[in-house]
Amino acid sequence: MLKALKLEPEKCTGCLQCEMACSYENTGAFNPAKSRIKVFTFHEEGRFAPYTCTQCDEAWCMHACPVEAIVVDMATGAKNVLEDVCVGCKVCTIACPFGTVNYEADSGKVIKCDLCGGDPWCAKACPTGAITYVDASETGMERMRSWAQQSPDAAPPRTNPPREKPLNVYLSGQGGM
Repeated sequence: MLKALKLEPEKCTGCLQCEMACSYENTGAFNPAKSRIKVFTFHEEGRFAPYTCTQCDEAWCMHACPVEAIVVDMATGAKNVLEDVCVGCKVCTIACPFGTVNYEADSGKVIKCDLCGGDPWCAKACPTGAITYVDASETGMERMRSWAQQSPDAAPPRTNPPREKPLNVYLSGQGGM
């Protein structure tokens, strides 16, 4: 049975313990800029929302990688970046619809959540339970959609269904330089 990170923004206090634990686990330094999880702050509302890679079933980042540097860890279901294969082209950062694959200038490679090999430090460090590591069936798009619809400031439902695959647009060279 696969597990996944369950993110509950309504429980987040913005303490950033998840960012600190993630950066320390992955780099050996307390540096939120190097964290693979981020906490988004809604200043005017006084609310916070942790976000990280959702380990999509149909991972666009993985399919977009021209050198196949993103692979599935069969034990955890995480889509992991193979650092020795990654060429730092950043195509995966563009393909990710959630913006959770990031380029790291120091290494010249991309980084993303790898679920800490099945023992995610962000979940262990979260003092309020806003981040938990649970059965994968408890997470996902439908749960996020239902939470968004309960929010008092929720946007109206979309009239166009989401695309199942990324849309590739090619512009022909018109005119010249």
